[in-house]
Amino acid sequence: MTDAYIFDAVRTPRGKGRADGSLHEVTSVRLSAEVLNELKARNDLDTSKVEDVIWGNATQVGEQGACLARSAVLYAGWDERVPGLSINRFCASGMEAVNLAANQVKGGAGDLYVAGGVEMMSRVPMGSDGAAVAADPTLAMNAYFVPQGVGADIIATKYGFSRDDVDAYAMESQRRAGVAIEEGRFKKSVMTVRDQNGLPILDHDEYPRPGTDMQALGALRPAFQMIGEAMPGFDAIAKLKYPELERVNHVHHAGNSSGIVDGATAVLIGSKEAGEALGLKPRARIRTSVKVGSDPTIMLTGPVPATEKALKVSGMSISDIDLFEVNEAFSAVVLRFMQAFDVDHAKVNPNGGAIALGHPLGATGAMIIGTVLDELERTGKGVGMATLCVASGMGAATIIERV
Repeated sequence: MTDAYIFDAVRTPRGKGRADGSLHEVTSVRLSAEVLNELKARNDLDTSKVEDVIWGNATQVGEQGACLARSAVLYAGWDERVPGLSINRFCASGMEAVNLAANQVKGGAGDLYVAGGVEMMSRVPMGSDGAAVAADPTLAMNAYFVPQGVGADIIATKYGFSRDDVDAYAMESQRRAGVAIEEGRFKKSVMTVRDQNGLPILDHDEYPRPGTDMQALGALRPAFQMIGEAMPGFDAIAKLKYPELERVNHVHHAGNSSGIVDGATAVLIGSKEAGEALGLKPRARIRTSVKVGSDPTIMLTGPVPATEKALKVSGMSISDIDLFEVNEAFSAVVLRFMQAFDVDHAKVNPNGGAIALGHPLGATGAMIIGTVLDELERTGKGVGMATLCVASGMGAATIIERV
């Protein structure tokens, strides 16, 4: 089987996902094209050699509808023979794009791919595409559906994380992101988004609040308590699924949940032979990629079984992984991951995560693969894992090895 390598990874800054965010006036297809052309320019890429562009986005409606991948290829002015494939695995869409591209290379179905994703949350609101798991009453009841925030609160309740625990984690994410930005740790991957006149629109992540403290977080009301406790509420549904819970401890709010942002990312993936032919130097080998289904009610525990599967497939143990990027959908997600594997927090999200930086749904999975690669190179470490929880009860993970 052919090995698949990462030659480069580039991302836009994350812009605030609202009308006053810096990227709000940029369309999804244009931002996708911007990051594709940045990847092309950085690698002097002959686009006719690209087998396919695989693009993830979680809300595939409106300007993010149809086959956005192909639209982005055409908008970018790439060789018209390059096709495009849009995929949706909710929050893992970008990671699944990378994993699918890697598996295509490994299986001999092409030598060079571009994979990544986009989410313009200020322009295409989360949930605006509808969802059968929430809207279809038969499915919702059979799956004991509750919103993600209530699921995060169930995790906190079930595994013993207090309000102080989740707030302390969020504060540390903000602190780490602040240090990373101050030290320029993201500069290798973050491009400048420019307007049609070439003037800069955004060159840095604009969501972080590095001065966040426990007092500020403590002043925020739990965001999901009302929908949980209303009559009839989602807490009652949760208790049907988990009768051992006397009550749900609602601890999550905007300050310890992932930020709503805009952003896009692209990763260049291929065989060693393709890289040599094009003068591309591999940065990492994609060692293992997996996906799993998990409990659809609690919904957000997927990183644990995904990691277990990735380790089993690769013949590794948790101690073989030097660095972890675990998407910070909510504080309790990462706290549960560290609890399950007894992993030192120093090895997990060393530059902060989505609580501080934001979570552009369809792009994040590919973004954190790039983030862990940059950090492996910065620290001289060898093996990294990126993993995410996924809506409706799924998980995904990717293990990379620095070259």
